Amino acid sequence: MEKNQERQAATEIQNLEMTNDKLLDPVCGMSVDEDSPYRYNHSECSFYFCSAGCQEKFAGNPEKYLGNEEIDIEADPRAWNTCPMHPEIRQRGPGICPKCGMALEPEAPSLEEEENPELIDFRRRFWWTLPLSAIVFVLAMFGHGRDWLPDGWQNWVELVLATPVVLWAGFPFLVRGVQSIINRSPNMWTLIGLGTSLAYIYSIVATLAPQVFPASFVVGGSVSVYFEASAVIISLTLLGQLMELRARAQTSAAIKALLNLAPKNARRINEDGSEEEVPIDEIKVGDRLRVTPGEKIPVDGIVLEGRSAVDESMLTGEPLPVTKQKADKVIGATQNTSGSLVIRSELVGEDTTLSQIVHMVAQAQRSRAPMQKLADVVAGYFVVTVVAIAIITFFIWGLIGPEPAWVYGLINAVAVLIIACPCALGLATPMSIMVATGKAASRGILFKDAAAIEALRQIDTVVVDKTGTLTEGKPVFREARAYGDFKQDQILELAASLDQGSEHPLARAIVAAARGRNLTQKTVDDFDSASGIGVSGRIDNSKLLLGNTAFINQNGIETSAVSDDADNMRKDGASVMYLAIDGNVAGLLAVADPIKESSQEAIEELHRRGLKLVMATGDGEVTARAVADQLGIDEVHSEVTPEAKMRLIEALQKSGAKVAMAGDGINDAPALAQADVGIAMGTGTDVAMSSAQITLVKGDLRGIAQARIVSEQTVSNMRQNLMFALLYNSIGVPIAAGVLFPLFGILLSPMIAALAMSLSSVSVVTNALRLRSQSLS
Repeated sequence: MEKNQERQAATEIQNLEMTNDKLLDPVCGMSVDEDSPYRYNHSECSFYFCSAGCQEKFAGNPEKYLGNEEIDIEADPRAWNTCPMHPEIRQRGPGICPKCGMALEPEAPSLEEEENPELIDFRRRFWWTLPLSAIVFVLAMFGHGRDWLPDGWQNWVELVLATPVVLWAGFPFLVRGVQSIINRSPNMWTLIGLGTSLAYIYSIVATLAPQVFPASFVVGGSVSVYFEASAVIISLTLLGQLMELRARAQTSAAIKALLNLAPKNARRINEDGSEEEVPIDEIKVGDRLRVTPGEKIPVDGIVLEGRSAVDESMLTGEPLPVTKQKADKVIGATQNTSGSLVIRSELVGEDTTLSQIVHMVAQAQRSRAPMQKLADVVAGYFVVTVVAIAIITFFIWGLIGPEPAWVYGLINAVAVLIIACPCALGLATPMSIMVATGKAASRGILFKDAAAIEALRQIDTVVVDKTGTLTEGKPVFREARAYGDFKQDQILELAASLDQGSEHPLARAIVAAARGRNLTQKTVDDFDSASGIGVSGRIDNSKLLLGNTAFINQNGIETSAVSDDADNMRKDGASVMYLAIDGNVAGLLAVADPIKESSQEAIEELHRRGLKLVMATGDGEVTARAVADQLGIDEVHSEVTPEAKMRLIEALQKSGAKVAMAGDGINDAPALAQADVGIAMGTGTDVAMSSAQITLVKGDLRGIAQARIVSEQTVSNMRQNLMFALLYNSIGVPIAAGVLFPLFGILLSPMIAALAMSLSSVSVVTNALRLRSQSLS
């Protein structure tokens, strides 16, 4: 019974998918014939496909495509298609944008994608009908008076040859034109549909009933027909679409390159110590994985065993391999170059760094730049204006033009409809954004949206946090100074003994330094901690205090004798702790957060580009000033709270500055959100990255200068595209209307207009692709 019901359901689905005596590919939705070589039988029912790829997908899981399997569409972005010009248009599976008529594209590209189904369809229509268009063109241009055909046959032969071109090859264009009118969203297809239909229908009437036309339409004893115009326009439009679809496919190359970084398998270590190779999708959080030299690290994790140099250039842009050892974090899809590692998986699936990068790039590519608003406003009135110009052209030529005036009027009106290209306007900014975000991602720069790309070039002030942004964010022990009978190693040993149970970053730095020198950590009695400002305890019956100035002073210890030494240490950017033994200062310990090697170069580059640098940090005045002086930062604000950082940015904005904020911590989130452009270090917290519009994967400030170059190049490219589109239409439409005829006798054939229209969109996409080869230095 269940089998019969399943068969019946499959048959019903097949019957429902019959359209105009054709079948629909259940995978991609394309129309297919029953003689298609790609066929699959399921539940005693045959299904037909456009390609081997669709057939294999269906065979792997028929229920998914027959609607018998529940799919969490929202959780699977690959189930959705969207319009490259109108990203708010989303639907499951292929389709046509109701606003602009463009074919929808997958929202999230994948490596499993076959060739664009629309490209396959248009290519088939183009090549099958190109010979017919060519023959019609030759007959119309050179066949009159040559006795190639019997008298009275030529118009009928052209009708027979042009009809499959217009009604079959041009069918998608005619459907889109009708849909644009139904949806009250006139677009390029409205114009093409009107132009080709007008020329075709006029020619049919002229062939079947020439007597209905007045004498002014008669040329050489007969009414002229323009089957060649409608057929050649369709063929040239198909050619233009083929070129545009190929060019647009290259804009997602960056995302596909990122996806291609991910390894397909991983070597998992089981509980019994055995190892097995498993698909990457089967890896779970907590699994132990072995990565041998030359292999890619499968997922984000932490090193448990081993030491190796890992090439992270594909994600961070860092050209040199980074040494990884026990307790270090590793990023999935990076290349293990030398030693063997055992890692514990921490982030898998959609949570990995690579997946998040792909998600951010795809999100940015779908966003709309503020500059696009201009194109939208123009496009909103464009089609209606062009139709009005075509009507005016028809009547002006018909009323005051040379004979045959109305024929001239018709042909020039068709040329006006065909040459106008709102598509070039619509593609002007989306194509630039898609290419720019992909290029930036390959350099470790992630833009959250198109607005950030456009805004960054206007920034004149950069506010930076110190810890983790200018510095490594990992304090290290710098030096110890001993007084009285004590030695430096004794001071470090006693301080490490007191700090061995503390999780404070400064304490960890001291303990690590002592271990590095193989110093013994002694037993501490009566240990006590004073809220992060110091600790106390007894070692060998001596009372020890370790902490900052406030802590030592609270305990009545005199520090004036060593205050000059302490101040000198702070001037070098270090945090200073006092060690007191039995009521007297025995030593000083300096712990510093090293400045990143790249910070100096980054600051110099930003200064060369005319930017003002402001540091806002919670550190003390002396330490903050020392770091600022070393790096050449213009303005310093120390001991600031998260709220104070936000107020600082507000004050700068009120003074007229365009402010970018670069930070990495939770305490930077309010300031990142307040800034005109927030820039998060990829080495920082998730909260900071979620508040920012740009993420520097490597956490390198040099990325700001590169991101600004990307912004400048992209905005310039968008302006070029918009200028070209506007200039093309403002020149092309008047020429097509015949404004040059009175002076030069020049008229623009509708066929030439069709070629120009097709090339205009291709030119915009090609210009956007130039961004990929432009230097960021």
